[in-house]
Amino acid sequence: MRGPHNIIRLIRTGATLERTGAMNVVLDAFEAPPALRFIAKALGKPFQFLGYKGDPTMPPATRALTALGPAYIKFGQILSTRPDVVGNELAEQLRVLQDKLPPFPVEIAKAEVQKELGQATDTIFLEFSESVAAASIAQVHKAKLAETGENVAIKVLRPGIERAFTKDVDAFYLAARIIEIFAPGARRLRPIEVIEHFDGVVQGELDLRLESSAAGEFAANTKDDAGFALPSIRWEYSARRVMTLEWVDGAPMGDNAAIDAAGHDRVDLSERVLKLFLMHALRDGFFHADMHQGNLKVSPNGDIIAYDFGIMGHIDEYTRRVYAEIIFGFIRKDYKRVAEVHFEAGYVPADKDVDEFARALRAVGEPIFGMDASKISMGRLLSYLFEVTERFGMETRTELILLQRTMVVVEGVARSLNPKINIWQVAAPVVTDYIQQAIGPKAILRDLYKTARVLTRFGPRLPDLVEAALIAQSNPQVSPRRSFWRWIIVAAISGLLVGCGFIILIEVLT
Repeated sequence: MRGPHNIIRLIRTGATLERTGAMNVVLDAFEAPPALRFIAKALGKPFQFLGYKGDPTMPPATRALTALGPAYIKFGQILSTRPDVVGNELAEQLRVLQDKLPPFPVEIAKAEVQKELGQATDTIFLEFSESVAAASIAQVHKAKLAETGENVAIKVLRPGIERAFTKDVDAFYLAARIIEIFAPGARRLRPIEVIEHFDGVVQGELDLRLESSAAGEFAANTKDDAGFALPSIRWEYSARRVMTLEWVDGAPMGDNAAIDAAGHDRVDLSERVLKLFLMHALRDGFFHADMHQGNLKVSPNGDIIAYDFGIMGHIDEYTRRVYAEIIFGFIRKDYKRVAEVHFEAGYVPADKDVDEFARALRAVGEPIFGMDASKISMGRLLSYLFEVTERFGMETRTELILLQRTMVVVEGVARSLNPKINIWQVAAPVVTDYIQQAIGPKAILRDLYKTARVLTRFGPRLPDLVEAALIAQSNPQVSPRRSFWRWIIVAAISGLLVGCGFIILIEVLT
């Protein structure tokens, strides 16, 4: 949190939220306590006239975030994956947040490519088109390689985007800290971790080498998956701010007319896209976390093609097993086992009653299973499940929330192709197969082997580690009282509000 620009940026943010009518929407979504509401109003109401107007045709929240710029647009998109934080209603509004901005000139894009690759663009490419897609972080051009004549897609970061994001993310960290101090009940939602997650996602998108690496790992994991393909990365023409990959033609996944005209089986596609996602999540623990229609195509040979690897999800092996057992338990209507899994994983505090929790889970599952097959929704089930676990004191787990959100998106893609798809029927074989592989005699032997290897590596250090743990347990560190710091921050903010207001006025007037 460096420099006074953080306070100034928060004041501008609050002013924009007030001017667009989004302030109360946001505060209500977060169930903000009175102290936090006071701080938010103090940062926005007096300076409302300094806020950005935005597009009056948009809903308040999307209007405000769009007006505030690229970092806020991206933050809104990330928050749309976190209904546990902002509530289902606001998450739904943010889901349609537009990520499109006016493209920057092709000459600037060429200059960036030349700077990153160290060669003149006219030397590398025979053709270099105007922007074919422009978003908040980067834009895409179609080009033809001079060396091979191959058509490629060139992704180029916006000029100065790194600095702009760094400035805004600093302000987000300050806001999260204020929320933690003035809204103790919000600590369960881990606001700092939410910002850290956002920061990590953005940093991955601001370094296209990382996106290229993610694409390479994803391709290695899925190379044998029938009916699925990824555009290959052209590493020799990729760098930190430039990413070059194979140009892929195909019917957009969201265009049913084009899919039908190409002669593809939409029922098969709907089942395949769902199975592929579950396979990637459970088998590999590494999945495409932005798998909407805009990032999917159907190639002429019928393969599902995915692209845009800026947001990828990762879950460890243990979490995968827990997730699979939860789904499997619901498929079998074994609510007691689903409850036990939550307790075994430590997701629900041990002082809660497992039988009471199982009954709550039954209240979630039975109404859904009573629906017509075409209306059964795994996404709805997981959403209800998180509501129940919240009531039983389950802390937020970012990786599961991202998985749940992506499941909802993929389910939406599948239903757009085939409205009558039975989600459970399609998911059951994938989940069952994973359960058989992950929980059984072979899995036990694999776990014992891995444990033995770890003990072998750390064996000489175990006595010291145990001794250090026992000493630490015997000498617990007493945390300082937060109330003292709360009043310090109140005084600091109150003193800065007026001063920062004058600073902003000077900036506006000059």
